[in-house]
Amino acid sequence: MEDLFERTILIVDDESINRELLGNIIQSEYKVIYASDGKEALEKIHSEGNTISLVLLDLLMPVMNGNEVLKTMNDEGIINEIPVIVLTSEKLSEIESLKLGAADFLTKPYDLPEVILARVRHSIQLFEHSKIIHATEFDKLTLLYSPEFFFEYASQFDQRFPDKVMDAVVVNFTRFHLLNELKGRSFGDEILNAMADGIRKALLKTGGIAGRNEADFFYLYVPHDENHNILLDKIKESLSPLLKPSEIRLRLGVYSDSEHKFAMTQRFDHAVQACNSLRNKTSGDSDICIYDDKMAEKEVFDAHLLQDFEAAIEQKQFQVNYQPKFNIKGNKPVLCSAEALVRWIHPELGFVRPDLFIPLFEENGLVTKLDRYVWEEAARQIAAWKKELGVTIPVSVNVSRVDIAAPDMTDFITKIVKENGLSASEYMLEITESAYTSDSKHIVEVIENLRKLGHKVEMDDFGSGYSSLNMLTAMPIDVLKMDKAFIRNIQPGNKEMKLVELVLDIAKNLGVPVVAEGVETEEELNMLKAAGCDIIQGYYFSKPIPPSEMEKFV
Repeated sequence: MEDLFERTILIVDDESINRELLGNIIQSEYKVIYASDGKEALEKIHSEGNTISLVLLDLLMPVMNGNEVLKTMNDEGIINEIPVIVLTSEKLSEIESLKLGAADFLTKPYDLPEVILARVRHSIQLFEHSKIIHATEFDKLTLLYSPEFFFEYASQFDQRFPDKVMDAVVVNFTRFHLLNELKGRSFGDEILNAMADGIRKALLKTGGIAGRNEADFFYLYVPHDENHNILLDKIKESLSPLLKPSEIRLRLGVYSDSEHKFAMTQRFDHAVQACNSLRNKTSGDSDICIYDDKMAEKEVFDAHLLQDFEAAIEQKQFQVNYQPKFNIKGNKPVLCSAEALVRWIHPELGFVRPDLFIPLFEENGLVTKLDRYVWEEAARQIAAWKKELGVTIPVSVNVSRVDIAAPDMTDFITKIVKENGLSASEYMLEITESAYTSDSKHIVEVIENLRKLGHKVEMDDFGSGYSSLNMLTAMPIDVLKMDKAFIRNIQPGNKEMKLVELVLDIAKNLGVPVVAEGVETEEELNMLKAAGCDIIQGYYFSKPIPPSEMEKFV
């Protein structure tokens, strides 16, 4: 059977006896081809270059000598693809050929066959290992360092210069995935390459090294500086041919560790945290964030919450409260349903705000377990109210895009509804607007299945995401919940109120009732009622309350 990994050696010598002598030695392990001068050698390299593993090159030849061949291979970049061992009896020629890129030399008269084979074998192995290392050393798209080599070189720098103060810097293009979706993957690759070019230009001025860690995250290890605007300016300059200034959304996180207290990867974790803190920055905010003591405290706090999550589930530290919703279409507001909202009463930390733990659990994949805990508690509570109060209070539970991605989500909800003797209409689902934008085809399928089972689906936080008005006509929903940001500044006749009226008109034309969230004053209630809003939820009627307090509204 032919060896798929058979290596070919090209022997170049103008004397046939020398060619045959070397050929007889080498053909015991390698396939051998021949050339009688430098010109013929280059022709064979050009025609069979991909198959040649090594060239044995005599230096003294007619037509084109060995050093001329080496120079041509250098000029064409071939010397980086095929190693060369020169054959000579002149010591001075050896030095020149090594400068031109030769890997090794064999002196005439030749050594023992075993020595020649060993040197050939060694040269090929060294070159192949070097190519493998080189291939993994750099990111294929941007040609910056790959993560493994970046961290290795950064650590080596610390060992060589322990007193040098360096900054771990992370650069990211905010919402890069939207560019990929809107303009295509190839355009996204152009953006990443432009960012890499800008980083290289900045490093010429600042010094340091750079790598691409993943997707659109770039890591830099650079000499300490009080401001890294030169880096942002160079990247923006490189992006300007591709994007308008308003489309360039860069953020930069910095961690400076003069004492080298933390491992290299941990320093960059801190820089990533600083970078991510800018994720929701608004226009006018700085593009740069420095990791500080406040962030360190939050990191410890977050780690505490993550560590205590499982115990909190087991010990029912998570309490489900309910915020009532009132139908305001008649003369008197009437309780029509409630939303289940989770609260964490921590044994050491006390009340932990949802905005502190829910985003954290979303990032760390724990939100599905928490949501299912809430879903089960809510189903049991609806059944308890039916038994104790003799009435049904429909409850809506929150469903994240992570929940929807779970293949057993519909089965899980069907199971808990059935176990508690409920009908699907008593158990409603609130799906945040941003979930509709992530994988609309899959979400539409899931929602349509849930609606066929009898569940009512509410689009939550409407107006807080993207393409909201376009989505209304395409997405199957039963109720629209206006985000509280719509309500915050409404006054008779102002632009905020006109926007609310526009949403109400669209919903009316679609035959979809509207819930207004975050209503806090009687004035807001009256304006919304006059504009045709159906249902109100907010502190005007009640904050989220324990189940025992709901009976006062019944």
